[in-house]
Amino acid sequence: MVKQKKILLVNPSCLDERLFGEDAGIVPIGLYYIGSQLIENGYDTKIVNLADNNKNSVSEFQKIIKNEMPDIIGFSVINPNRWNAMACARAARQILPHVVIVFGGPAPTFLFEHLMAACPDIDFIVTGEGEITFLELVSELDKKTIESFEHIKGLVIKKGDAFFKTAPRSPVTELDSLIHPSKYFVYQHLSMSRGCPGKCTFCGSPKFWGNSMVRYHSPEWFADEIQSLVKKGITHFFISDDTFTMDKPGVIEFCNHIIRRNLDITWNAISRVDAIDEDILFAMRKAGCIQLSFGVESGSEKIRKTLGKPIKQEKITAAFSLTVSHGILARAYFIYGSPGETDQTIQESINLLNTIKPLGAIFYLLMIFPGTHLYQSVKDKGLLTDNVWHQKIEDLPWFEVDETLDFKKVKAFGDKLRSEFYNNLDTFAQKLNLVDIKELYPFHADFLSRLAMTFSLGEYAGNPRIKNQEKIARILYDRALSYAPDPKAFLGLAMLLQKERAFNKAITLLEKGLNHLPGNKDLNICMGVCLMNTGQFKTALLFFEKFSEFPGISQYINICHQNISGQKYEQKHPL
Repeated sequence: MVKQKKILLVNPSCLDERLFGEDAGIVPIGLYYIGSQLIENGYDTKIVNLADNNKNSVSEFQKIIKNEMPDIIGFSVINPNRWNAMACARAARQILPHVVIVFGGPAPTFLFEHLMAACPDIDFIVTGEGEITFLELVSELDKKTIESFEHIKGLVIKKGDAFFKTAPRSPVTELDSLIHPSKYFVYQHLSMSRGCPGKCTFCGSPKFWGNSMVRYHSPEWFADEIQSLVKKGITHFFISDDTFTMDKPGVIEFCNHIIRRNLDITWNAISRVDAIDEDILFAMRKAGCIQLSFGVESGSEKIRKTLGKPIKQEKITAAFSLTVSHGILARAYFIYGSPGETDQTIQESINLLNTIKPLGAIFYLLMIFPGTHLYQSVKDKGLLTDNVWHQKIEDLPWFEVDETLDFKKVKAFGDKLRSEFYNNLDTFAQKLNLVDIKELYPFHADFLSRLAMTFSLGEYAGNPRIKNQEKIARILYDRALSYAPDPKAFLGLAMLLQKERAFNKAITLLEKGLNHLPGNKDLNICMGVCLMNTGQFKTALLFFEKFSEFPGISQYINICHQNISGQKYEQKHPL
């Protein structure tokens, strides 16, 4: 039975425009958890993602409000999107004066006093985990006679010009007790755990989740969630646990579930260099893991300690080598502009970069946020207050509170790191040592082919800072085929030959590929295109007609018919 209250859960847009596909445009998994709890309990609930519409998000939201006429609106707020959340709250209040407006997420959890003062339109703030608190709030609002909200834990309640903070809510201990979000929603980003035992001084995760105790979904629950999403058409996943591999037995059991259920998926995850070994990497690779990201942070041991990552360089080097050896792309997160950063420490980061040879890297300027040790330390020294967030800024770079650093200096640090990575990436890609385990040969072929495609067709192909893209791609494709007949390797090599207009060589190569993989659509279509380019239209038609029901194939069939008989092909089942 659908209850009376109509609810919108909103992911606001960030202040600064984002590139398509960036994480800020993704609906946070927490909204799906909250939404599923509400729907399961009979509430009409929809999720609105404004993050993919930076320029017109407020006007778009006004249209949604007028169309949906919600009773309650919940905003998932982080520092970068808080301004849009406040603007949308104001717009909603103007259209629906009696609508209940709720903020939740990291920014309201750590900045509830500031946001209550800055945004008079907020009625409630949910601190920390939101599933139970939000449901209890909605249930209370659904009553005909409301007595009080003060018994609901984890709330900040507006009271005139003041506010009241209720007792904190304990974290959900049994994560499997929550409704599967995939029952009602479709998404790619998900996590098996909550919390992090780490002490990183730049991260607010431990404080947000309540303590350093990590809580886990059972491996079976998590595999069920992925299987449900696979049935809805999702084949690639982003597992966003702070440290996915912390529970080794649990991760291996999860991987075994994926393998036993024969789920043909790929996925990325995040880990720590001191939380992996051969067993877990072997299981993860067989279960579809293709990328593992590590927070390296800095090549300076002193800075790593300052950032709460007192890990020895030998451990970092071993982790990258071990990960790549199992056919998983090891990606490095580096931070620059940290306390104590100098030209010397940047050179140490460059030295580490060239030692670990990451195949992917992201370089972040150090930002400080509420809820982190660094932010609190700066507040304790009187260098800033929460009033800094009255400024129209997304975040606060460390260099703005560090007299030894400035924008010009830290920008040069970042430019130097990125240049070093891209200038040496072609060399990194040629120095891959893969474990000689025959069971992993098909996975090695897949890994090398995927990497090759980033050089020939993907993100590295058009980057002018990267050298020898096509040469590296060809080397990687050839090496892939030395392990197994991977379709991406045959296709990638054939496309390079097409680009050179060496169609007959491409045809010979594709014949080998189709001997191994006769039903592969991409290889068949590529063969058809090569045959067309050599005037063999009748033969080309045989390859296209196998896949005539797929979008875009009819144009090739038409070209073949017109060149064979001058007649246009009429598709029996228009797409």
